[in-house]
Amino acid sequence: MTTDNKETKFISEETQKLYPLKFEPILKPVLWGGSDICRFKNLKSLQDGIGESWEISGVQGNVSVIANGPLAGTSIDELLIRAGEALAGKKVYERFGDTFPLLIKFIDAKDDLSIQVHPDDALSKARHNSFGKTEMWYVVNATPGAYLYSGFKKNMTPEAYVEAVHNNTFTDTLQKHEVKTGDVFFLPAGRVHAIGAGCFIAEIQQTSDITYRIYDFNRKDASGRSRELHTELAKDAIDYRVYDSYKTDYERNVNQPVKLVTCPYFTTVLLEMDIPMMRHYTNLDSFVIYICMAGHCTIKDDKGNTDIIRQGESMLIPADTKSVMIIPGESSRLLETFVE
Repeated sequence: MTTDNKETKFISEETQKLYPLKFEPILKPVLWGGSDICRFKNLKSLQDGIGESWEISGVQGNVSVIANGPLAGTSIDELLIRAGEALAGKKVYERFGDTFPLLIKFIDAKDDLSIQVHPDDALSKARHNSFGKTEMWYVVNATPGAYLYSGFKKNMTPEAYVEAVHNNTFTDTLQKHEVKTGDVFFLPAGRVHAIGAGCFIAEIQQTSDITYRIYDFNRKDASGRSRELHTELAKDAIDYRVYDSYKTDYERNVNQPVKLVTCPYFTTVLLEMDIPMMRHYTNLDSFVIYICMAGHCTIKDDKGNTDIIRQGESMLIPADTKSVMIIPGESSRLLETFVE
């Protein structure tokens, strides 16, 4: 970033304008997509077959655009270049530069998704010049009997993994989890996983679109072709260890913040409330994202800005904000995520 007087003046003026930001959703029509995303988000144009809504994204080719206020029409990467640490936080900006570090999604699976894995930072950098992909899932809704896969249930080796894929027995090696609203799964890079039919999920992840497809149940497309598998690429990316638990357990506590996940890439907190709650960010040095799971809330920041976040919406609070008051219009549920 240049530091001449003209640029510095421009950045200073830009940061003075920062306020709680909403973004235009990037809707992804796919064969396995369901019918719930547009309804959940209360969009005027209802579309079926939407598998994902990218809520906040800095992924090249899918960069989010601001939807509200004076900065409407500005992309998040453009604003990050202009506002820098005032938007992202000093430590966050020094670490990630002009790449927004998190990708926020809703995922609606009408059919089973392929079984996949994501490489870590080192492997992603070496192979793709990209960040790795650690992520988490929060189950927004699930039909009765809906399930997902996360992790192995028995010891595996790279050779046994390849053999199981070729023998069509790979699902037998995975831990299957029946899910319900509120379930949380943390998925560090390297963990094999898949979303099953009937799952509606909020996903928080590193800014990366690198996915290795391991197994696709031998499905064919309309032309009779199988989708490409990345069996060999995945071999070096997989964490073959078996863990005692793959689900994140937590105790609900209405009107108190409940920490769900803490990792080097994001921390996520559950806020369930029916009375106002003040959140202080003076010592955080990061942007904060709210994702509304249910109800709606009025957000008032310390700069005098006020806006409403509704079910299915996401809102980015710039890092130079010192505090916000969250006033629920009814019993409401938010995910709060930031970088520590």
